[in-house]
Amino acid sequence: MTRFPTLLRAALLAAAALAAAPFAAMAQPAAGDWPSKPIKLIVPYPPGGGTDVIARIVQERFQAQLGQPVLIDNRGGAAGSIGTDLAAKAAPDGYTVLFTLSSHTINPSIYAKLPFDTAKDFEPVAMVASLPQILVANNSFAPNTVAELVAAAKAKPGSISFASVGNGSPGHLAGELLKLRTGTQMTHIPYRGGGPAVTDVMGGQVPLLWVSIPAAAQFVKAGKLKALAVSTKKRSAAFPDVPTMQEAGIADFEVDSWYAMFVPTKTPKAAIDKLNKVVNTVITEADIKDKLLAQGSEGVGGTPESLGKVVDVELVRWAKLAKEASIKVD
Repeated sequence: MTRFPTLLRAALLAAAALAAAPFAAMAQPAAGDWPSKPIKLIVPYPPGGGTDVIARIVQERFQAQLGQPVLIDNRGGAAGSIGTDLAAKAAPDGYTVLFTLSSHTINPSIYAKLPFDTAKDFEPVAMVASLPQILVANNSFAPNTVAELVAAAKAKPGSISFASVGNGSPGHLAGELLKLRTGTQMTHIPYRGGGPAVTDVMGGQVPLLWVSIPAAAQFVKAGKLKALAVSTKKRSAAFPDVPTMQEAGIADFEVDSWYAMFVPTKTPKAAIDKLNKVVNTVITEADIKDKLLAQGSEGVGGTPESLGKVVDVELVRWAKLAKEASIKVD
């Protein structure tokens, strides 16, 4: 007599569990239902900067493709580390996305301590755009080519200075890489932004500047600065007549100021794949291509795996360069 109530109770519990199962499934949306609410795009730099501009160029199209609002959240400070840390610690549900630039792979090598692990705390989504650094010079600076610059630097070691937008910036690394590849000595002059640096180079206070194309484009086109080379493997569509450093005779030279999207580790693959598909679709649209080109950049796209390879390669490359050139930021 005592066994029957026990069996009945077990049967009732099993039935209740089966009845609750559909509701539990409803509480966790299927992978195909993502996104079902707004997506936060964390830009770890202030409004109006290059990263913010590129993010806003694609923002509207992302919204149209995903069917949900895509909200840009600017969290500038500490060379991008504040916003990046916020993204790293966000819930890995696909609703927080980091939109950042190539300093993502530079900072781990030049800062003694970061509150996140670039390699372990993020999953790559897609590279959005590539933006070369451009080497420009004051018009009165005698060298007109990279070869002439190298010859002048070797003739008088330490006599030539180059500016960048700050310690650890892609421009700074480009200048240090040039020194290492050519065995020359040049002095780095860090500035706090492209505007002041461009002004001083035009004024003759510093003869050379490595900077992103948008900061110098109008002055090169107006004949107020001369362009010697770009830092990427291929020429820039914005300046097709300006040679690459490799074309100028500097082997194994590449510094790419790219913009890309990452999500916190353990984000569902379905969300990553959908975001990747959207990036690859949006960057092929004619008006988006034109807007990117107006900023001196070009759409890239590709798979999460291809972006992951870039990150892996650059973390090693910049660590080696930072050690050889003694680049450190407190």
